[in-house]
Amino acid sequence: MDIKEILNRTDRFAANAGCRITEVDEHHAVAEMTVTAQHLNGGQVCQGGALFTLADLAIAALMNHSGQLTFGIGNSIMFVASAREGDVLRAEAVVVAAHPKIPSVEVRVTNQEGCLVCHVTGMGYRKAAQLSGEVKK
Repeated sequence: MDIKEILNRTDRFAANAGCRITEVDEHHAVAEMTVTAQHLNGGQVCQGGALFTLADLAIAALMNHSGQLTFGIGNSIMFVASAREGDVLRAEAVVVAAHPKIPSVEVRVTNQEGCLVCHVTGMGYRKAAQLSGEVKK
């Protein structure tokens, strides 16, 4: 089973938020989400946590691509535009530094028109363990 299938099945938080990995290879990963009423904050725009969840899923796919279990240890998000109900968001993560233990990535989250919504940087820590495809109850 490939990383896309594993994370789309095992990352239940992201799946419940409507996020799904659509592409992944050793250089980039893409996750997508359509903004629904459940994603809106009090200002009627997409809540920052929903945007972060989407970006974090793309980060996880890219950092875990090799099958070696990698957890995020630091992330930073910068919001530059609002996403609204109905927007189709695309988070594309690319490798910044392919360090064997502490990889670094950048993510651009854009809407269906290609407008930048937020920018995320992430750093991970690679464990000695392999990523498991098991879903714990």
